[in-house]
Amino acid sequence: MVETLLAARPAIAVSVVVPVYDEAASLGELAERLHAVLGERTGGDFEILFVDDGSRDGSWGAIEEAHRRYPDTVRALRHRRNFGKAAALANGFAAARGKMIVTMDADLQDQPEEIPKLLDAMDAEGADVVSGWKKNRRDPLDKTLPSRVFNALTGALSGLRLHDFNCGFKVYRAECAKGLRLYGELHRFIPVLAHAEGYRVVEVPVEHAARTHGKSKYGSTRMVKGFIDLLSVFILTRYLRRPGHFFGGLGLLSGLTGFTILAYLSAMKLFWSMGGIGTRPLFFLGILLALLGVQLFSIGILGELIIKTASRSPHSAALRERIG
Repeated sequence: MVETLLAARPAIAVSVVVPVYDEAASLGELAERLHAVLGERTGGDFEILFVDDGSRDGSWGAIEEAHRRYPDTVRALRHRRNFGKAAALANGFAAARGKMIVTMDADLQDQPEEIPKLLDAMDAEGADVVSGWKKNRRDPLDKTLPSRVFNALTGALSGLRLHDFNCGFKVYRAECAKGLRLYGELHRFIPVLAHAEGYRVVEVPVEHAARTHGKSKYGSTRMVKGFIDLLSVFILTRYLRRPGHFFGGLGLLSGLTGFTILAYLSAMKLFWSMGGIGTRPLFFLGILLALLGVQLFSIGILGELIIKTASRSPHSAALRERIG
């Protein structure tokens, strides 16, 4: 397990976890700038942890070169294939030794020179998570417009109001980062997951640069996936420990609606002598809703039984190599 990789090594001040997927062109400059910023900030008490998520270009070679250049501070994990950003962050969090953990993208759109601002906000605000806000975002409209819709929906459903939920530039206290269970596409909702666990989340504007190397990894299906994940997170954060309330509530609503329809049709048959109700579409709708209500209520009960008896195991992606 990744959690055991560094069990005997002492804690340090700051870890920077950088998920990498086909970003070979930017990694050398990123390591150099991070080394300069963190060296001045911490006096050398830091580490840079690259997590290569199955890159197909020369990213792993660039990481090896960065390790040769900075052997005391650059470390790396390498996945056997592309598992996704959430898995890369999960393994990075597990292996990080820092009391504070910084996450950022590898494409140099996140500016390493902004890290001290995030760390200062952590201390000043007494926060557990400081999330970056790309206030002046250097991305095309086809990325910024869906992002605004996504942020508005996420804030409305979660109760946590941030301008930029999906910004990968964040700082966490180690106990918060290591306690998160990330899988699938849940990296987009880390502030929501932390907020649901009672951690204090604040937001700080950060500089955002235009992409100069590589290309975006997000396609046209991102919005659809994001909306589905948002519904999943809403259920997980509100009803994870009480699934009976969610499914039971839906079942009760469906069942009462179906019962009301059937009661109406029965009254029309008994008191107003309406004929042929057995062939009316409304009759079948009433039966369908009644049966659906029973099924949903049963699922809620099963969910309650499972949550009381089953243990939860974290997601883990298979590692191929590691450095440091």
